[in-house]
Amino acid sequence: MKTLLTRKTIVIAVIAILIAVTSIISVNIFNSNGPVTGLANAISSPLRSLASAVAGTFESIYASIYRYDILMADYEQTQRDLFELRRTNQDSVDIADENTRLRALLGFRERNTGYSAEDAIIKNWSGSNWSSAFTINKGSSNSTIARGNGVVTDYGVLIGQVSDVGTTTSTVISVLDTKFSAGVTIGEGGGTATVKGDFTLMRSGLLMLDHIDDDLIILPGDDIVTSGAGSVFPAGLVIGEVVDVFRHDTGVGRYATIKPMRDLDTISYVFVITDFDTTD
Repeated sequence: MKTLLTRKTIVIAVIAILIAVTSIISVNIFNSNGPVTGLANAISSPLRSLASAVAGTFESIYASIYRYDILMADYEQTQRDLFELRRTNQDSVDIADENTRLRALLGFRERNTGYSAEDAIIKNWSGSNWSSAFTINKGSSNSTIARGNGVVTDYGVLIGQVSDVGTTTSTVISVLDTKFSAGVTIGEGGGTATVKGDFTLMRSGLLMLDHIDDDLIILPGDDIVTSGAGSVFPAGLVIGEVVDVFRHDTGVGRYATIKPMRDLDTISYVFVITDFDTTD
């Protein structure tokens, strides 16, 4: 807006001012009746009109600049108010999330008095065609988490195992990862087998149940829970349910596909079991 004050406009304004001054001097010297005064009036009359128009233009420009400054001030204040509103809203979301996490922690501890566990938040997933893993916000400096600890939901569904512990974060392989395995029991019959991640099945969101006893009756819908064997995971953690049962291509033994009990992509808060009562 201020660039409107061009050099040409300033020159015209200066000429108008000089003529006006000349007129005033002439009037004072020649008592308003001299030839200089008449000539000055004749010359200055249109210029006075021009000067008046220029002055009006200057006033209009100033008013526009003034209005522009007011609008900019209002805009900047609106931006500050919007930022404050967003921050207040984010604070409310953070408080709600914290309340949800604390309620989950309380419920987990009430249901699982035999466990020692650290609550954690999933920061991001790092799954690929070759692995299925996620990062949590607990590590060696802010928790007692150790490699090999089981990771569960607030209702005791096993979803993974700590594979690496950093200073403030840890990496967890999910039950779908090819490096995951656990001894399990099947359904009400209590037969034992091994559940593990499988490269082909992982891309379909499934894992494999293998080494099934030949005389064990296993049906789609049967629950798969940890057996506690090897003291890696506590007994009774739900992993998933049987989808289908097949015989190996060799004709020896059977295997089953297992669907995890929880949709892993929907989980935000987890619990890392750092200690538990072992079974003999």
